[in-house]
Amino acid sequence: MFTPDQYQLLDFGDGRKLERFGAFLLDRLAPAADATRPNRRDFWRDAACCYERTNGDRGAWRPADALPLNWTITHGDFCFELKPTEFGHLGVFPEQAENWDWLADWVTQRESAKVLNLFAYTGGSTLAAAAAGAEVTHVDAAKNVVAWARRNAELSSLADAPIRWIADDARKFVRRERKRGARYNAIVLDPPSYGHGAKGEVWRVEQDLPALLQDLRAISTDDAAILLTCHSPGLGPVQLREMLELYFFGRKAARLEARPLFITSADGRRLPSGILARWS
Repeated sequence: MFTPDQYQLLDFGDGRKLERFGAFLLDRLAPAADATRPNRRDFWRDAACCYERTNGDRGAWRPADALPLNWTITHGDFCFELKPTEFGHLGVFPEQAENWDWLADWVTQRESAKVLNLFAYTGGSTLAAAAAGAEVTHVDAAKNVVAWARRNAELSSLADAPIRWIADDARKFVRRERKRGARYNAIVLDPPSYGHGAKGEVWRVEQDLPALLQDLRAISTDDAAILLTCHSPGLGPVQLREMLELYFFGRKAARLEARPLFITSADGRRLPSGILARWS
């Protein structure tokens, strides 16, 4: 987990969340924060910057000059470069920290591991697996995001780690790996609800995830670990569990876990932050 000086959820409610990212206190949108906000107005007045949607899924940070072009936070030995984006993201999803720790622990228990990280964003799972000794293939459709992940690897002293950096559509890459006969010991994927591939391919998670899982079965070893997280209202723990059971039934599995992901606030409340399913 992040230490409080690097990341902390201070408060949430009324569709907003107040978070500390290093030196900066930020007020952002949080659709899952549908409860009434506690009466802590003094907390919120201290926010350095507030993000608001202005056009569809895009928006603006105000005041516009309140944040630097980039800054860094750390999680253990990993370093993440953060920067404000027009989508309200900063370059890290803190709820994934427990999954990074889980993946690192899984890798360290093996003599060797090949890990495939799909929809890999800025590389938290890639860094965790590589630092633990795995050979990693990092795949994301956006070239600029893959470059961002590579900077995080450099900042984390992992520039020379055995990581393949791939800017490609996840489905197309996996199909090619299947034809090549590639095999992986662990699969990590955090698919968006909706998105576009490197060449404009449309992705809809409820429609496209099952076929992707079927292809992933073909390129994973019999004892492979699967780490799947989703942020789509139509896919809960039951659905993710059923998908993994359907496509990986019969594999050697010590445990199948499916449950909500949360971020715990400073006062102990839990903000829903997606769903995870882990097969190991």
